Amino acid sequence: MKRNWIAVAWLTMGMALAGCAYTPPAATPAEPERTPLTVMLDWVPNTNHTGLFVAAAKGYFADAGLEVSIVQPGEVYAEQAVSGGAADFGISFQEQVTLAHAQDIPLVSIAAILQHNTSGFASLAERNVQTPADWEGLRYGSFASPFEAPTLKVLMACAGGDFDRLEVVDTGFTDPLSLLKERKIDLAWIFYGWQGKQAELQGIPLRIVMMEDWTSCVPDYYTPVLITSQKTLQERPEIVRSFLQAVSRGYQFAIDDPDSAAAILLQAAPELDPALVRASQAWLSPRYQAEAPRWGEQELGVWQAYADWMLQHGILSQPIDVPSTFTNEFLPPASE
Repeated sequence: MKRNWIAVAWLTMGMALAGCAYTPPAATPAEPERTPLTVMLDWVPNTNHTGLFVAAAKGYFADAGLEVSIVQPGEVYAEQAVSGGAADFGISFQEQVTLAHAQDIPLVSIAAILQHNTSGFASLAERNVQTPADWEGLRYGSFASPFEAPTLKVLMACAGGDFDRLEVVDTGFTDPLSLLKERKIDLAWIFYGWQGKQAELQGIPLRIVMMEDWTSCVPDYYTPVLITSQKTLQERPEIVRSFLQAVSRGYQFAIDDPDSAAAILLQAAPELDPALVRASQAWLSPRYQAEAPRWGEQELGVWQAYADWMLQHGILSQPIDVPSTFTNEFLPPASE
């Protein structure tokens, strides 16, 4: 969604009419100039992004002196756009930011949109999957990321299964629910707060192995996160603070009033299913902040544990400087 702000300046002039002096109305002050920014999403608009759309619709960006365009990814993803300077901010994931640092791409997570991993591996209920060991003999629909196979392998091993007996099929970003329903695949990695709720509304019975139930095997991590570049942090720190102040207000609004937040998202993206947006928002809103002292807060231990896990399982070839992958410095205080 793009928002364009037009500054209107009133011109005053003197004139005489029928021998009478004309007194012009008081001049209306011109709108102050706002700093233009671009935020690139990771996917189509959904409830992971609600706080951004609330900040736009409620004027929080304007209050912060910002003119913010929210765009969807096209030929490039948010990580590429942000690192290359085509976007100021983006939506990404802890896995991607960690991999970027391993490749000397200085992306930085500036806020955790959710405090815990709400993803899981879904299969049709008829498969009667109880644990990852039951994935043997199934076909997994892969979106070709470097962390999928290690995650599946570790989860299966933890449950006593054999990863070599799972067939991995490249499906790209095709709708996983459609693929499951049409039985083109048997297993898909989904976000419960969106596709899980969508399946419930569509009457597709699923069994979902949630990542949060297997943190002894794969540590919890932040997904999704808000990112920017190290250059932006160094050269425009006040802009980052202003941006996060507005975004924090947006997510706090969504935490406090899920129904109104859902309505705002639907107004910005009317192509979305209203029932899905409302159900998803109701489920997700209390999970934005969870037990954290403020929305967006990130812990070094979470970043370190997942980076260590990635290194242990060969996703990273060498250790990275974990503290440089994220910062809480630009978040507003909890009282704001």
